[in-house]
Amino acid sequence: MKSQYIDTHSHLYEPEFDTDRGEAVARAVEAGVGRMLLPAIDSESHERMFEMCRAYPDRCFPMMGLHPTSVNDNPAWRDELALVEKYLENPPVARFYGVGEIGLDLYWSRDFREEQMEAFEHQIELSLRYNLPIAVHTRSAWAEMCEVVEGFRGRGVRGVFHAFSDSVETYERLRECGDFMFGIGGVVTFKKSPLADVVREIPLEELLLETDCPYLTPVPFRGQRNESAYIPYICEKIAEIKGVTPEEVAAQTTANAERIFLN
Repeated sequence: MKSQYIDTHSHLYEPEFDTDRGEAVARAVEAGVGRMLLPAIDSESHERMFEMCRAYPDRCFPMMGLHPTSVNDNPAWRDELALVEKYLENPPVARFYGVGEIGLDLYWSRDFREEQMEAFEHQIELSLRYNLPIAVHTRSAWAEMCEVVEGFRGRGVRGVFHAFSDSVETYERLRECGDFMFGIGGVVTFKKSPLADVVREIPLEELLLETDCPYLTPVPFRGQRNESAYIPYICEKIAEIKGVTPEEVAAQTTANAERIFLN
């Protein structure tokens, strides 16, 4: 029997898939990736995400949130945040399965640090209000991330640190702050990726599989567009690192995703 996977972070609704979205879903299903969680970005792409989830209600499961880079240089970012809150209160789809993609991204600029932190903290509060997990983006902001998340310790925050890429020490610090998983994607397959050493130290019970498609494409497709069908390559690499079978990784990460997002 073919392993069954969940892609916990997919942007299949993005324009990169406009010419073959249906085929990309079919390829994912054929590869055993029967369910895909779709984090939101901002209002520019909401309708595409909603349409996809309506078209594939048993395959695609939406989240709602404001991406940190959509705060940057955006005088209307608080209006975007208000829209997130409006949608969480009255979903235009059957339901939302998380608050995401939220977080901190200081890679492009540190000029909007305070605005990003305000947006992030507000959306964590929304996750608690609506009893939803969070999907957290972090880039060049791990110190700030720890600072924010530690401020919510003991309040029942849960979710995933998407595309986790920092140290074992950061992992240990964050896992103490709530019921958190750590999303592993294509970067783990890159030659000499330091992420392999970190994954080795994280229990399988705390890992999730993700693509972040169309970005972060795994080997052997690096340099091409990523898609959810490539989840098995990430699974196989994690199995190799941990010295277990791909079937074990698939089964455990699927159970993890179901517990955090799909219960």
